[in-house]
Amino acid sequence: MDRLRRVVMVGLATAVVAALGVVPAAAQEKLKVAAIYTVPVEQQWVSRIHKALNAAQTRGDIEYVWSENVTNTDYERVMREYAEAGHGLVVGEVFGVERAARKVAADYPKTAFLMGSSFGPSGDNFSVFDNWIQEPSFLTGMIAGALTKSNVIGMVGGYPIPEVNRLMNAFMDGARETNPGVKFQVSFIGSWFDPPKAKEAAFAQIDAGADLMYAERFGVSDAARERKVLAIGNVIDTQSEYPETVVASALWHMEPTIDRAIGRVRAGTFGAEDYGQYSTMKFGGAGLAPFGTFEDKIPAEVKAKVLAREQEIRDGLYRVNVNDSEPKPTS
Repeated sequence: MDRLRRVVMVGLATAVVAALGVVPAAAQEKLKVAAIYTVPVEQQWVSRIHKALNAAQTRGDIEYVWSENVTNTDYERVMREYAEAGHGLVVGEVFGVERAARKVAADYPKTAFLMGSSFGPSGDNFSVFDNWIQEPSFLTGMIAGALTKSNVIGMVGGYPIPEVNRLMNAFMDGARETNPGVKFQVSFIGSWFDPPKAKEAAFAQIDAGADLMYAERFGVSDAARERKVLAIGNVIDTQSEYPETVVASALWHMEPTIDRAIGRVRAGTFGAEDYGQYSTMKFGGAGLAPFGTFEDKIPAEVKAKVLAREQEIRDGLYRVNVNDSEPKPTS
């Protein structure tokens, strides 16, 4: 009789929880997650999302599939196919297809969408994220300003959109903090993944006097290595590939964002939310890469300044300026 009572009570509790839209994790099927990328998964920005989703799959939290090199004209179709296939969470970047992506989300209200976007969340199921790593970008700028000898830093970006601009502006602010007289060359290649074009743009800046490069795009560090100048990395740590070239890097960690979204979907509480803050240092979404091969090459007083500023940021005592305007070259 006691056993029967327990079974009935458990059944009632499960029914109540299910009615509230929250199913216990143990009672759920594995969450199906799909990602849509407009570039190859090895591209640095996308690679961080891919890494976080692979980690969740390795833990057994999700089933993960993805499509890469999806054109803007094909993006809406792929979104719909994943939603129709029953994926509970669809992740991607919609910078060139904002209107179409939000229309798809409205058509599939039971699917959660988490998208890299320049704009805010919408509806009840369209959340947004971005790589808000301006804090470590500022710190790498401090290092760059202290190390340049020509007082000219070259910067090569993809497109002058807010997601790129704020990191480049933060880097420039950091460089000015340690070197008020530093000058900048700035150019954009009009592509998210064209290493040869980025390399040529970097060569031009080095030929014009830059002795340190900000590598917002793949290809810049290759040019720096060939011309034997230094480089600062962005989003990922490539020092193992460029041990004598890449001094430091601002890192993006997507795990806090991805894990929160997965948790919300599994709990039945996913809604339209801006996940931007989960890409900051406070939430573990950003950081400064280890100095590695440059540990003993960066002057001790420079490292001390950088680490002190980093601690102030973490303690909430210093706020890096967020400037989304297009950075301009200085003379």
